[in-house]
Order: sequence, then structure tokens, then C-alpha cells
Amino acid sequence: MLPNTIEKAVGSLPTVVRSGRRVNGLFRLMKAPLLWELAYQKIAPNKGAMTPGVDGETFDGFSPEKVHSIISRLADGTYRPSPVRRVYIPKANGKKRPLGVPTTEDRLVQEVVRTLLEQIYEPLFSQHSHGFRPGRSCHTALEQIRAVWTGVKWLVDVDVVGFFDNIDHDVLLGLLEKRIADQRFIALLRGMLKAGYVENWVFHKTYSGTPQGGVVSPLLANIYLHELDELMEAKVASFNRGGKRAPSVEGRRIMNRLARLRKQVDQLRTDRGEDDPQIASLLDEIGRLKAERMTVPATDAFDPNYRRLRYCRYADDFIIGVVGSKEEARQQMAEVRAFLAEHLKLAVSDEKSGIHKASDGARFLGYEICTTTNRNPHRAIFNGRPTLRRGLADRLKLRVPRDRVVGFVNDRGWGDYDAFRPRQRPALTLSSDVEIVLAFNAEWRGFANYYALADDVKRKLNKGGYFALMSCLKTIAAKHRSSVPKVAARMRVGTDFYVRFKVGDEARAIKIWQLKDLRRDVRTWGGLDTPPSPQFVFSRTEMVERLNARQCERCGNTDQPCEVHHVRRVAEMEYAGLPRYMRAARQRKRVVLCKPCHNAVHAHEPTDKQRRVARSRGEPDALKGASPVRRGAEPRPH
Repeated sequence: MLPNTIEKAVGSLPTVVRSGRRVNGLFRLMKAPLLWELAYQKIAPNKGAMTPGVDGETFDGFSPEKVHSIISRLADGTYRPSPVRRVYIPKANGKKRPLGVPTTEDRLVQEVVRTLLEQIYEPLFSQHSHGFRPGRSCHTALEQIRAVWTGVKWLVDVDVVGFFDNIDHDVLLGLLEKRIADQRFIALLRGMLKAGYVENWVFHKTYSGTPQGGVVSPLLANIYLHELDELMEAKVASFNRGGKRAPSVEGRRIMNRLARLRKQVDQLRTDRGEDDPQIASLLDEIGRLKAERMTVPATDAFDPNYRRLRYCRYADDFIIGVVGSKEEARQQMAEVRAFLAEHLKLAVSDEKSGIHKASDGARFLGYEICTTTNRNPHRAIFNGRPTLRRGLADRLKLRVPRDRVVGFVNDRGWGDYDAFRPRQRPALTLSSDVEIVLAFNAEWRGFANYYALADDVKRKLNKGGYFALMSCLKTIAAKHRSSVPKVAARMRVGTDFYVRFKVGDEARAIKIWQLKDLRRDVRTWGGLDTPPSPQFVFSRTEMVERLNARQCERCGNTDQPCEVHHVRRVAEMEYAGLPRYMRAARQRKRVVLCKPCHNAVHAHEPTDKQRRVARSRGEPDALKGASPVRRGAEPRPH
């Protein structure tokens, strides 16, 4: 198929879905090489490209011939997904999370499947779903909560037990068949789900769940929980009632009293003039009542005719907000629990789920979500003029949990948070000053940027910032066997600290990132409900163009099949000289080589040009057994 034909075919999928028809012909679309090129472009730059599956293969050695082999096996029905290699990664609570590593071929197949499924389901997904979707993130979910959840009385926190491991395959495939009529495509997905996993060289069958770490798993999880999104949207529509809250009884009493007093003042001014002493006493009473009105809620917070239901989901984490009674919150939780058990075969954790008073707060995506009330009047601009307005009630706030800051500082070895004792990191003392600063900057800036939405971010992270700075200075001081005051004096520029270095003859400096450098952008809420565009646009990257050119970038030959050599780190080129280093950086750690040159790189064999240069220097055997990187050749093998 031609590129524009593929774009039209894939781009038409959202239109078909919106019309209510089931999609067909997906398996036929998978035969288009352009989709596989797009899949390679998305997967290959990631660090996981060099993580082997059960077959021990990585993306090193990728070639168009391998893609054609996969396509032909899909076409004749001989392709079979391989089991994933199970590894474990640590969780924040000290436990370990199972992670499945697919083979290189399976990752490409899953990425092509994911591309097609995204075009089908992205137009259907709810506005309340934020996980693993283009243009959405944890921050968009939290921003939406802060923007529209003000006034909630109860927070319903629901935790699903082992969601990814307990997805029912039959239920998931049934949901896919509601939108997809291509049975060969469904059979391919069934094979992926039933492929099993290998742990400690022992094969295990999979009867439920999708492997965490699989390319298509997050999208399948969203498809599975889309049923919950639809349920909650229906519940929101039926639960909500009332345009606004009724005025409070005390507020109405004060307003009625003010209206009568003002009417009396106007009557006295008409009958007796401005000098009547009774007018002054009435004006004093009006002033007292206006001050009292500022301390009284304007509306009835428990108006039975005003109800609102809020809902937000990120992957399998979701939270419900209720503007109503606690009994209504219990009812919502019971109905959600029953729906998950009956329709999605998922269980709810009794220990981690519960109903929380909004003023006490609940955890969601690592933030503390709670409402606060400030009854103190404040000055504000209303209708273009300054005025005194009453305090704000039940305003929703995002806060940084203290235990997250304590755990972050202690786990990274910056010191003892509670004892207020920063310490050096011995593991970094063998690194350069620049590497030390970059390591601290990456960790601290990433943590602070994640919590940038919190209303108390500067206050809660202030102590953590002190640990980050002092631990960094202590580590540099230990490296140079100096003292912290001397290192700080040498690095200080005003209130900042810099590490200076040179690139050639050019002097450069890197600043130690501090909390004062955190930028909290002013956000507007008007675009939150704008759905992300599922428009499909294909464009080849430079890497794919170089691969399709079929010219070896080492020897220049064009008569040999070419494949991609993946460089583990650009830093491996540090001894190759600046021109070759810059080329490695531009090529994003991948080089197109013919098969003989690729084998030669892995065997540490120099090129013919390097041999001639060595012989001209009288060193014919100098390159034998030496690392080609240090001689300006290709990077060392893996």
C-alpha cells in the first residue's frame, strides 16, 4: 500500500467507530510495512530496546528483512507470540511488582496492534480517563480535580486488587468484539494474552491478566475499564440535580434584616433629612450586620436539592467525589464494587478502599486531596471594582504528603530526614563533579516537578531541598578531600552554586538545581475537556530513511543487506573524537551497517582505513584485540 493510502485507511477508523459500526480489515492493514516502520521509530529509541526477551534478542541487528519475515508469518498464520520474560521491580512500599519483557518481534507486533487500537478507541474514551493516553497524564487528572471538585463532602477511594494480573481474558475479548469484527485480529490478541511467561527458566501459562511491561497492555487496560467509565458517566447524569445551592437560613435572615434597615434609612432621609440621629444608629446596625454576613455561609452546604457526583480515573486508580450525604457515598461505593465484581470480575481491597471526609483528605496519584475552609473575609475585584467578600468554604487543595518527602530523601541516601543530618553519597565520589551535580539535579528536579501542582509544594519540599544541596556539596567535598565550606565558597555565585568545566577551549558551567528554580506555570481550565486528537499522521524519521537507503555507514557498500547496530551509550564514543561523538549523538545511538561490518564491530575488528593508518605509523598489529572505540572506530559491543 502507498503511504497516503495507509494514512487514509488508518485515519478513517475513528469515523467508522463514531458511526456505530464495527471495524473490519485490521489484519489486512497490518501487512503494510509503513506501520512497522512507525512501530520501530517509537520503540527503538527507548532504553528498553536493548532489554532481551526469552529469546535473548534485542533491537540490535534490526533490518527490513526481519519485518518482512514477521509480516509473512502473520499472513500465513505461522506467527506465534512468545512468552514474556518475567522480572521484578521494587515498589514504593518495599514489595516487588512483576514486569513482563516481550521479545523484540512481539514488541513490534504489539506496537502495530496498539497503533490501530488507539485509532479505534481514543475517540470513545471518557473525558474522566487520563492514564496512558496521548496528551494526558497524572497532572491533567489532578488539574481537573482541583478545577471542578470544589465543594465535595466525601471522597470515595476504591482500590482494585491486582488489576493487571486479574483482567479476565474472556471479558476483555468480548469487549473488543463489540467494536472489532476482524476475527483474525481478535485471534492475534488472544494469542498475546495466552502466551504465558517464563520465570527462572520455567514456563507458566496465563489464564488471566495482561503482562505489565507489554506495549499494548496499558491500552487494553483502558479498554477494560472503559466500561466503568461509562457506568460512572451514567451515574453522574442521574445523580446530579439542582442548578445551585439554596441560600442558607442564617444568610437569608441577615439579608432580610439589611433590606428592612436600608428601607427605613431611605424613608427617614426622605421625611427628616440627613441630620436625623436615628439614621446614624441604623447605619451602625447595617455595618454590624454586613460584618456578620461575611462570617455566615451564603448557601446551604447540605441543601437536599443540590447533588453532584465527581469521578476521575488514571489507569486502575480512580476516585469518586460526592456532594451529598455519607449514606449516598456508601451507596456509590457499593454499586461500583458490585459492578466490578459482576461485570469485570475484579475484586476491591477492603483494606485500601474507604470513604473519607473531604476535609480529612484522601490519597490519589501520590497527592493528598482535601478541602479547606477559610471563613475570614478577603478583598477581591468583583464586577470591576474592589469589594470585601466572605471567606471561601470547601475549596479543594492538592498537598504534598510528608511521608513521600521523607521516603524520597532517605531512600536516595541524602541523609536522615527526621534527625536533620545530611550525608554524602559514597557511590558517586568516583564520578566527576559534573556527573555528581547532574545526578542530584535529575532526581530532585524530577521529584519537585511532579509535585509542582501542590498548593504547599514550596513549604513541604523546603527541607528536602536543603538535603539535596548539602548532600551534593558533601559528596563533592568528599571526592576532593576538602570541606563543605571550602567547596561551597568555590562554587557559590550569589545564591546559586555552579560546577565549572571546559569543552575544548569553551568554559561552561552547570548549576545545582534548587527549589527556588521551580516554575509553577499559571494554568487555565478551559481546555481540560478537549479530547485528544486521534488523527493518524505517518512520517519517516531520519533513522528509517537511512535504513531504507541500504548503504552501510561504515564501509559505504550498497550491495549487502543492512541492519541497525544499537550503541548502548553515546558516552561509549568519548575516545573516538568530537566528530564521531557528534555523529553518534545525532544518530541517536543507532548506526546502519551491512552484516559483515556489524559482525566486525562486535568482533572488535578495525576497518580497512584504520589498518592503513596503523601501518603508516608502523603499528600493523596495534589494533589487534584493542577496543575499536578507543581507536576511533565503532562503539564497543554489548
